[in-house]
Amino acid sequence: MSVDVTTGLQLRSLITSAGELELSLKPVTIPEPAADEVVVRVEASPINPSDLGLLIGAADPATAKATGTGDAVVVKATVPQVAMKAMGGRLDESMAVGNEGAGTVIKAGSSPEAQALLGKTVAMIGGEMYAQYRTMKVAACLPLPDGTTAAEGASCFVNPLTSLGMVETMEREGHKALVHTAAASNLGQMLNKICLKDGIDLVNIVRSEEQEKLLRDLGAKYVCNSQSASFMDDLVAALIATGATIAFDATGGGRLQGQILTAMEVMAVKAMKEYSRYGSTTHKQVYVYGRLESKPIEFSPTFGMAWGMGGWLLFPFLQKIGQADAARLRARVVAELKTTFASHYSKVISLQEVLDIDNLHAYAKRATGTKYLINPNKAG
Repeated sequence: MSVDVTTGLQLRSLITSAGELELSLKPVTIPEPAADEVVVRVEASPINPSDLGLLIGAADPATAKATGTGDAVVVKATVPQVAMKAMGGRLDESMAVGNEGAGTVIKAGSSPEAQALLGKTVAMIGGEMYAQYRTMKVAACLPLPDGTTAAEGASCFVNPLTSLGMVETMEREGHKALVHTAAASNLGQMLNKICLKDGIDLVNIVRSEEQEKLLRDLGAKYVCNSQSASFMDDLVAALIATGATIAFDATGGGRLQGQILTAMEVMAVKAMKEYSRYGSTTHKQVYVYGRLESKPIEFSPTFGMAWGMGGWLLFPFLQKIGQADAARLRARVVAELKTTFASHYSKVISLQEVLDIDNLHAYAKRATGTKYLINPNKAG
């Protein structure tokens, strides 16, 4: 069922040195697949927080304005001057967007591995997914089980492997339970399902009563609301109950990281037999893996000397654990794609609808329950 396509639309993001974001659709040439490549008609690609970092960068969505019609729409928004330094590495460079996606293989290279994928629905990782077609290496494609739609497989890399990677990191570093912030997110719900299935204690941190109810309805045992007056007491109690000494933080700014380490130290000190002016010897670790908050991280080191705070990213982690263990994690994702790792979307939009200002305001909020899915081949 080989289909011959030569061009397709691709979404591009540009931040100019004058401090302006430009979003537009551009026709691009679809390369002929090499022996070990396939051409995929992209039918589903999620808008993840990591995608928003490239799609809109540090631009202020409230300033967004659109001109033109149809495929010629251009959206422009202002990047605050204070944020321009962080954008320095991408200024005046038009960039393709979209980390992951899924679709149908419509053309294949000459290798047996490529030919075997012809007509199959595959998930993909590798960037530039907000496009109608994508030429991919066979090794970057994950064949989906028969009966699985592109929408069901579109999010089977970033969130599932990140949540599994958190548990894997916890185990490799000798911790027995973990803490997760922004826990009502799509990723957070996956992590909750993994921990319930694997018998791992998880302390979920949210910031509203609605999010707390959502997680408890999904079976979460330990949920702490950071906006509650009793938050620190609730967090300490949850840590004492679970013994969690590692946390993964999606906010990346504010005081929450220090609060978590402080609560972990309170838990550890309570278990000490003798007083030490240096605090506990229990190592406490916070990994920051997201930037939902743009403000700086603020904390007072009142949690002893045995602690760490650093960054955690999925792809360096997968490289670190090696191909065999990475393949083991991917195999679990495929096996549980419609259960543990099922993703839910509030709206499916076309490439043209990505540039609709109302849609942009909605997906730029990164709010729980408003995850958008792009179908680049949906009529605009």
